Amino acid sequence: MEARAELKHVRISPRKVGIVLDLIRNKPCDVAMATLRNTPKAASEPLMKLLKSAMANAENNHNMNVGSCYVSQCWCGEGITLKRIRPAAKGSAHRILKRTSNIVLVVKEAE
Repeated sequence: MEARAELKHVRISPRKVGIVLDLIRNKPCDVAMATLRNTPKAASEPLMKLLKSAMANAENNHNMNVGSCYVSQCWCGEGITLKRIRPAAKGSAHRILKRTSNIVLVVKEAE
């Protein structure tokens, strides 16, 4: 059995989220939670909420033992990009791309 949780349109670049996801992939849920709690990255707070949600889905929807669960898969894709304009020299404008992320976290029970 596996339980999953998704988080869409997070205002952090997928490149920055991927660094933190690599830290928790294939780790037990309690170790992954401790890692996220002590990681000084902006992506660790939304990922902590997402991991809690996946663990709650595993416990309530699939009757899995949360103590023996681990993060089996986690990935991050690119969401919508907000396009903004910044004034530049000689009356021109430069485009600023504010990227968002779609994150998926899958929790499985260890056999």
